[in-house]
Amino acid sequence: MTIDDKTVLVTGANRGIGQALVAEALARGAKRVYAGTRRPLTHPDDRVTPLSLDVTSPAQIQAAATQVESLDMLINNAGIALPDDLTDPAALEPHLAVNLFGTYAVTQAFLPAVTRSHGAIVNILSVNALAPLPFIIPAYSVSKAAAFSLTQSLRALVAGQGVKVHAVLPGPVDTDMTRGSDIPKASPESVAQAIFDAVEDGEEEIFPDPASAPLAAPWRDGIAKLLERQLAQVASVSA
Repeated sequence: MTIDDKTVLVTGANRGIGQALVAEALARGAKRVYAGTRRPLTHPDDRVTPLSLDVTSPAQIQAAATQVESLDMLINNAGIALPDDLTDPAALEPHLAVNLFGTYAVTQAFLPAVTRSHGAIVNILSVNALAPLPFIIPAYSVSKAAAFSLTQSLRALVAGQGVKVHAVLPGPVDTDMTRGSDIPKASPESVAQAIFDAVEDGEEEIFPDPASAPLAAPWRDGIAKLLERQLAQVASVSA
C-alpha cells in the first residue's frame, strides 16, 4: 500500500513516533490524516483532522469511529512504558489497558472501515515484544508481547478479507519514553519513514531502526515465523 491519496488514522499522534507518522503521511501525499490524541491538538495542515481519542475510553473510541467515514490505514501507536520490577501486579494493569486492550478496542472499532477499503493495520510494538527488558520495564514488555500475539492472530483472521496487518518492532527511539536513557536512539522521523517504506514493501514484521534491523532476516527465516505461518494455515483449513 502506498500512502498517496489515502486516509490514515494515527493514535498517540501528539508526540514521538505518532507525531512523526502524521508528518510523514502528509509528506507522502495522504488525503486525510486523523490524529488521535487524549489532549486537544491543532495542526497547520488542513488535511489533519484531530480526534479526541483516549484508547482506554470506549465512549471516545466509538465517537471517533463515527467521525471517520472511510479509512485506508489504522496505525495503533498509543502506548505507555513505566518502570517496575514485577513485584506489584498493579503495574501490569495500565500497560495492558493501553498497549493491549487499547489496541484491541481501537482495532475492533475501525476494522469495518479498513475492511471496506482493503486497507492495512499497523501496530507499533517493540523489540521487547520478542524479548523482555526485565530489570527496567518488564510489565511493558509483557504487554507488548501480548499485543504482538494479538497482531499475529488478527493477521490470520482478516487475511481473507483483504486486510494486511503489520507489526512494528523498533529498538530505542528518541521519544519521551526513553528520554532518561543514555543509549543510542533512532529519531522518530527516520523510524516513521522506515515504517511507511516497509508497509509499501509488504513486510509483515517491520524492524525500522539500526538497533532492530539486524533482527529482520533471522526473524523472517526463523522457527517462530515458520510456526506462525503453519498455525495460520491450520486455522484457515479448520475455518
